[in-house]
Amino acid sequence: MTSPQKKTIFSGIQPSGTLHIGNYLGAIKQWVRLAADNTGYFCIVDEHAITVPYEPKDMPERILNLAATYLAAGINPDQSIVFVQSHVAAHTELAWLLMTTTPFGELARMTQFKDKSKQLSKKNKAGLPAIASAESGATAGLFGYPVLMAADILLYQTRIVPVGEDQVQHIELARDIAQRFNNRFGEVFTIPEAKINNNTARIMSLSDPTKKMSKSDNTKSYIALTDSPDEIKIKIMSAVTETDPVFSFTKSGPAVKNLLTIYQAFSDEEPSAIEAKFNGKGYKEFKEALAQLVINQLSPLQQEYKKLRQSDDELRIMLGRGKHHAEQFANTTLRDVKEKMGLL
Repeated sequence: MTSPQKKTIFSGIQPSGTLHIGNYLGAIKQWVRLAADNTGYFCIVDEHAITVPYEPKDMPERILNLAATYLAAGINPDQSIVFVQSHVAAHTELAWLLMTTTPFGELARMTQFKDKSKQLSKKNKAGLPAIASAESGATAGLFGYPVLMAADILLYQTRIVPVGEDQVQHIELARDIAQRFNNRFGEVFTIPEAKINNNTARIMSLSDPTKKMSKSDNTKSYIALTDSPDEIKIKIMSAVTETDPVFSFTKSGPAVKNLLTIYQAFSDEEPSAIEAKFNGKGYKEFKEALAQLVINQLSPLQQEYKKLRQSDDELRIMLGRGKHHAEQFANTTLRDVKEKMGLL
């Protein structure tokens, strides 16, 4: 897909913990580029975050941390709309209306629900408190998660949704929900399209390149956006590699390919140029160069983030403005939906 222009973009991240470079490279960095030529709605999806166990007292701080990260990474709140999902009631109201037209079987097939249900089941068997039942631990909220995600997208007549490969199934469901509604009740929703950044859609674990980088894994497996230069260097220098130091985007094994992908994503250099740069070099030299690149690229973000987190007031005011703008558009769509469905 060519780079869109003059379209509405929607995306969001859960305030569920420390963000890592996979979140930045696979999502936020792409948002910044897209926001330059499009109308961006960038949401902090806190209502999605509460579908699994969490600590309520930590949530406000996590929301503000994520808002600061959006801005520090380059999202301009004067150009794009940054807001908190739970601040706009239309999200959950539309989700319920869409649930009444969404077949049970479609939700039961969602891969993410199956995976998270298994994870919760394992935790419950380990002796942690059950959420819904001792068997699965999965809640109705987790089951209906994809419909809320569809509501998030459809409220703003979104055309482009930048996502990773693991979220494409959710966008396909949102498309099906929108088309079904339009066919049954009349045209209301724009049909969204997924936009995947093929270069950085899946940044893998530093310790296990068969798994996507995740903040739920061992801290050595991911680079947090707030890691210090020393922490970044230690993690990259200890990242797993293959036997022979071959630096090729096509011929190297998965571990080295992952490190090369990270290098390309931060440097924006062509793969051939990177391969030529490190041809004949050893892992130590390559990893040192990669570590310094990551440190240099994250430094401005980290400095801006620290400045933004010195005061909650400015972030709260910014999120309040975002709520106002998002609410105006969302409520217009919601009124159209209710009218089409015959609700007073």
